[in-house]
Amino acid sequence: MSPAAEIPLSIYEEEEEFSKRVCVMDASGRLGSSLVESLLQRNYIVHAAVSTYGNLQPLKGLASCLNNKKLKIFETDPFDYESIINALKDCSALFYTFETPQEQPIVDEFMAEIEVRAAHNVLESCAQTDTMEKVIFTSSVTAVIWREDHKSTTADELSERNWSDVNFCKKFKLWHGLSKTLAEKTAWALAVDRGVNMVSINAGLLVGPEISMNASYLKGAAEMYKDGVLVTVDLKFLVDAHICVFEDISSYGRYLCFNHVVNRPDDAVEFAKILTPLSGTTTLSAATSYEDLGIFEQRIGNKKLNKLMVDYKN
Repeated sequence: MSPAAEIPLSIYEEEEEFSKRVCVMDASGRLGSSLVESLLQRNYIVHAAVSTYGNLQPLKGLASCLNNKKLKIFETDPFDYESIINALKDCSALFYTFETPQEQPIVDEFMAEIEVRAAHNVLESCAQTDTMEKVIFTSSVTAVIWREDHKSTTADELSERNWSDVNFCKKFKLWHGLSKTLAEKTAWALAVDRGVNMVSINAGLLVGPEISMNASYLKGAAEMYKDGVLVTVDLKFLVDAHICVFEDISSYGRYLCFNHVVNRPDDAVEFAKILTPLSGTTTLSAATSYEDLGIFEQRIGNKKLNKLMVDYKN
């Protein structure tokens, strides 16, 4: 693959001055492609950075946008500075989300190293892009919830100030939490050191037809349920949250992002139907009935994001 190669799916041409350029990376996933579509509707020029490795299959998610002259598609490699710099050229913002490479679909300790390296390279590239004004870094609730005292009934409600404990994640092989925690901390350290204006979206589990009980996010789902921190987010809400923190100049720091809490038996039943539509099993309860699950107090909050979104819409 030629580094910094732009896929010739649209003609690069000069655009109106009022249209700001933004970059979405990786634009091939559900979130990325939806962000691209929404940003185009808001009249942004969008650089859609995709890690296709020569395979155009991931671009199917962008099919409805390919004829839009404001869409520029770039083939990027998160381990190739030149390709990232090329995709970021003239952009005022980056929406960054890490997509697991197809050749490494299983999230494990090795994947944490890959995600950390990718985050470092992307933030360093942003620091070298003179036009960059803001980075919206997609992280996860799993970078917040895992710690030794997670079962404590006296612990305060979890918020953006909390971080998952890396050693705890390693001890119980919570690889998703480990990857997201280390990658986000790496991004924040570099952003502070290099003066990059960054905000993070710590999202709950993105629900949808492709989600299964084998999702790496759901390792420890039973504990999340009992701790009152098993949360999900709809795609539209997640996209709106990203655009809100980008366009609102008052946004700062981290934002927990979810719009549903699974902490009651009825919630667990509905959640199980999403995860295993053709099966009666669930990650939440392998040996007990839903009635035995109990109701648990919600112990995670997203007041910071909700206030920002309300103020933004007003």
